[in-house]
Order: sequence, then C-alpha cells, then structure tokens
Amino acid sequence: MTRFEADSPRERRKLFADAVVAHRNRGSAFLTLEAAHDPDIDGEDPGPWIQFGDRTFNMDVTDEELDRLKDLLSEFPEFRIDQLESPDEAEGTNVRISARSDANRLAGFADRAFQAVYGRADDYRAWVTAI
Repeated sequence: MTRFEADSPRERRKLFADAVVAHRNRGSAFLTLEAAHDPDIDGEDPGPWIQFGDRTFNMDVTDEELDRLKDLLSEFPEFRIDQLESPDEAEGTNVRISARSDANRLAGFADRAFQAVYGRADDYRAWVTAI
C-alpha cells in the first residue's frame, strides 16, 4: 500500500479494501481504520476507529451507536455480533462482529459503519493507521 487516507466514498472503500488485502498478505494481527475527529459529534473524544483481524471487526460504541450498528447489520446478513462487552469502568460497549467475506464487502461495511453508526458525512476523511 502506498496511500493511507481518503475522503470520498469510492476512494475510502478502495483504501479499506486495499488495507484488508495488505493485512491478509502480511498475516498481521489486525488493521485499524480511523475517521477524522468531528467536534460536533465527538466533542473532546478522538474520532472513531474500527479494527479488523482474524475475520472479526472490533468497535467501541455507545448505546445509541449500538442500536444503529444492529440496524446496519441487517444490510450485511453474513456478519453477526459475536461478543458484547461493557466493563463497569467504561462508557459504552466493545463489539466483536464475525465477518467472513471478501475485501470489498468488508470495506463497504467499514465505510457504512463510520457513516451509519458514528454519524460521519459522505465526505468524511479516513485513515488506515495500522496494518
């Protein structure tokens, strides 16, 4: 991979798919995708992130985001929530989603999750921060 950021739907999905392929080719433990911080949505918190590894997406969500994630999963019937973890000291839930699919479908899910779950606009900027 030679590029690590994108801000249009087509380019983000290509970037995410390329990251999945690179992750698989390298046999790395996981890859991390991040959306740009939006102070109107995130406040003081950093922008959202999504990790993928071992055929599993890993995300942190609030209760409202979890509801939106469950709605989004209806568009991806081959994906399913495997684990929900809500430690007492954390605000929100860590979600693990099994996702056995090709790189393009995985990329499409990640892009839609940033928009549908985390409220990002169509032109949000995203980075691949770890492969």
